[in-house]
Amino acid sequence: MTRQKVALITGASSGIGHATAIEFAKRGYKTYACARRLEPMEPLKREGIITVTCDVTLGESVALLRDRIAQENDGFLDVLFNNAGQSCSFPAIDVSDDNVAKCFQVNVFAPVRLTREFAALLIKAKGTVGFTGSVAGLVAFPFSSIYAASKAAIHQYVATLRLEMKPFGVKVLNFVTGGVNTNIADTRDLPEDSWYQVPGIQEAFSERREMAKRNHPMSVEKYAFQVVNDFERQTLGGRLNLYRGLMAVLLGGILPWFPRFIVEKIFVTKFKLAGVFNFITEKYAKTKLA
Repeated sequence: MTRQKVALITGASSGIGHATAIEFAKRGYKTYACARRLEPMEPLKREGIITVTCDVTLGESVALLRDRIAQENDGFLDVLFNNAGQSCSFPAIDVSDDNVAKCFQVNVFAPVRLTREFAALLIKAKGTVGFTGSVAGLVAFPFSSIYAASKAAIHQYVATLRLEMKPFGVKVLNFVTGGVNTNIADTRDLPEDSWYQVPGIQEAFSERREMAKRNHPMSVEKYAFQVVNDFERQTLGGRLNLYRGLMAVLLGGILPWFPRFIVEKIFVTKFKLAGVFNFITEKYAKTKLA
């Protein structure tokens, strides 16, 4: 009798994780969807999905989930999708320690923790571990330094993980994600005491935060369909970085090869920052050093 494959998706309360859990379930996987709160995942139960509460930033919470899945599935896990994410859209010199820590706890430390704790189950199943990366980890979007740094860190972690897991027969995927219609966009305002509180900044900051939604992003259902296809088609030693979502290939695969001054000019224009930067330049050109 063929063993039913098992999938675990983090960050499944909405968006990519929610849709991906449904897609795996449709294809016959025994699917576990996890998030910090159970209530937003109630609709997933109607799809035959097992919803579990787990705070991926806490080691003891992850360990409990690991033990449960191991016990219920004879120690097998075929798919681990590290999808939980935390936005952080602030100027680099405005962001607080607390916001930096929260972003890295969810975007870096959590997937590292999950991968380590579920390694034995993945190895037994000769499974696949995937990560929701981002084009932000490859190009310098303004007001995204911390989020971008967290995604760049994961990209490099994944590249090394792929090499290290190959002898165990475990496959690794990194989804370099472009525009997808989710609610991850940061809605927090620019700090009142920001260095960038000058005429025009509110429009520019709003333009940056709403970038994806204003460009007709890919639906989460289409993204999930492509991602699950990628999981099922992946071979040991196959492609690591898969570009998924609106303009992912352009932003993540092509734009990083452009000269930096051209990329910066594109973003300054796109996010209406020319007036803001000119105002700041003139303001501080008049400031004399003590």
